Amino acid sequence: MAAEAKSRRSNKPALPPLVVNYDGSLLAGVDEVGRGPLVGSVVAAAVILDPSVPISGLNDSKALSAKRREALDGQIREHALAYHVAEASPEEIDRLNIYHATHLAMRRAIDGLAPAPEYLLVDGNRLPGHHVPGQAVVKGDARHPAIAAASILAKVARDAAMLALDERYPDYGFARHKGYPTPEHLAALERFGPLAEHRRSFAPVKRQLALF
Repeated sequence: MAAEAKSRRSNKPALPPLVVNYDGSLLAGVDEVGRGPLVGSVVAAAVILDPSVPISGLNDSKALSAKRREALDGQIREHALAYHVAEASPEEIDRLNIYHATHLAMRRAIDGLAPAPEYLLVDGNRLPGHHVPGQAVVKGDARHPAIAAASILAKVARDAAMLALDERYPDYGFARHKGYPTPEHLAALERFGPLAEHRRSFAPVKRQLALF
């Protein structure tokens, strides 16, 4: 069984080589975390790595343990040329929709970089509408270290926000499910009702708001 699973993984098509149309040192990786949860902000990060100080082990934040993410988060903050973490609030998500709110958070992260970037590599298939040129990179957090670094900063920041929310509202289980629509979260919504931090435009929350 294990050999068959390994064979299936090895048969997955490899990602094509990433060709970056920029060869300077002010390249920013950009990524977001938190599009799917029912609660809290969507968080984006932008990172300009220092080419002279490589950081080993950078990868898609979802492929790393929490302990490893936190260790890399510290290294990125210490060694990057620039980094910035930004967000779009639940209210902005409800007003703009999650797609546009995600791009708003990304633009805020990019704007917070000093020095300013000259080129962007953005995880996904769309650029966020920033004036700095760049390219969208599908599965970019597994294909370029700057995007991986951004995914790690965003993930660590959003998880910390969920832990803080869990301390305020322990009945909802935010420390475990991080706001995603798990059976535990949906059951808490049904029992206790939505919080101010919930995204009112998301269907499970909207349904419960109609009942409370």
